Amino acid sequence: MTSPWDLYDQLIDEIPADITVTQIFTDGKWRRVASSEDGVGMAFGMNVQSRPRATEDPADLVGRPLREDAGIGMAAVNAYHSHPVRALAHGFRPCKENNWARTFHPYAPLVAGKRVAIIGHFPFAPAAMPDTAELNILERNVLEGDYPDSACEYLLPEMDYVFISGSAFVNKTMPRLLALASDAHTVVLGPSAPASPAILRAGATTVMSFASAHPARLEDGLAGRSLLGMYDAGMRVQLSRP
Repeated sequence: MTSPWDLYDQLIDEIPADITVTQIFTDGKWRRVASSEDGVGMAFGMNVQSRPRATEDPADLVGRPLREDAGIGMAAVNAYHSHPVRALAHGFRPCKENNWARTFHPYAPLVAGKRVAIIGHFPFAPAAMPDTAELNILERNVLEGDYPDSACEYLLPEMDYVFISGSAFVNKTMPRLLALASDAHTVVLGPSAPASPAILRAGATTVMSFASAHPARLEDGLAGRSLLGMYDAGMRVQLSRP
């Protein structure tokens, strides 16, 4: 019998014990963790506190094995899996456009006349896919026109295409969302998504991640100190099932 934790356990188990945490940043929209092999991972920051380590100082985690921190943070998982050398070795390839705002445009002809769901509020998605038969946006922090994410239980099994924000890894809903969308073409996307084939084995059709080996450059990009922002520090990569 499989467990929802299996996917997380596999991602963590692959991280060698000798790779350590060198930096942790918790400010802003993204949490970032840098590793001793110059990997850097990002994960969407959710302003909630939970057990068991809600009061732990992130500075205390520096120097510890990356895989230990991976147990409490997707940014640490991504610092390993989304290292460009590792991602390319696992078959990931750079996306044609290094811009998250262009994520949905290549799907426009594929989703024409199809039922589509997007988990996460991407404001640029509807204009990029204008010819869907049905477009449902599901969001935990509901904006006008969105469904609450609890509606996933009812809507996803009916969809032809499902796009899932990598932030679903952070709030631990990813295994359930993949199960609900098992009959659909599913795309897991965003900087919070690890560049790991394990996500395809868990049911996704395509994974789009962000690979970087430049922690300092990423900090400059996110702070607005470089022309192209985060894209000065890395590249969007993707991998699909055959």
